[in-house]
Amino acid sequence: MAADTRDRILDALETLLLDDGADKATLEAVASRAGVSKGGLLYHFPSKDAMMAALVRRLGERSDVQRVEAEAAGTSLAQWYLQPPDASSAEEVALYRSTLAALRSIDGRPGEVQQAVIDVMGMWDRALQREVTDPVQAEIVRLVGDGIYLAALLGLPHTPPDLHRDVVARLLCGGSSTVDPSGRGSAG
Repeated sequence: MAADTRDRILDALETLLLDDGADKATLEAVASRAGVSKGGLLYHFPSKDAMMAALVRRLGERSDVQRVEAEAAGTSLAQWYLQPPDASSAEEVALYRSTLAALRSIDGRPGEVQQAVIDVMGMWDRALQREVTDPVQAEIVRLVGDGIYLAALLGLPHTPPDLHRDVVARLLCGGSSTVDPSGRGSAG
């Protein structure tokens, strides 16, 4: 039951961030939207920063579920990270919403929220560096994947599928130390 309440609070926070912005996402507004008392909210999240950081961490957990599913289907982390998001998938749309809300929660100040973002992004960084043995190549994959996702979030024009496939193939197969199409690391 406590997990349900936590998720209800985080869902309310996400909705407020998306609909009204960070300034309107007060503890009182989130508690009201979630149908809990302010004390109930504070039981789960002792501060607004703690609540915002939990939202970012939940996003990381949800996206990691997608990564694990892709890996089970034979997709490498690099391939998964570089794929264009599927806007027809309800799961992907939910992640879009969570990502946009998380981006609205970040105010650029050092603290718990910024550390949560650093932790989540660091998880992807470390995983890519384990898979793609050349650190420069791993960083390029991360930067390109971040750009692909950001473009999708902003509704920018999509890269034609054939061109996207060619970009990914060149990026993953064109370096001195890369990931082969089977998804296993290789040195070339």
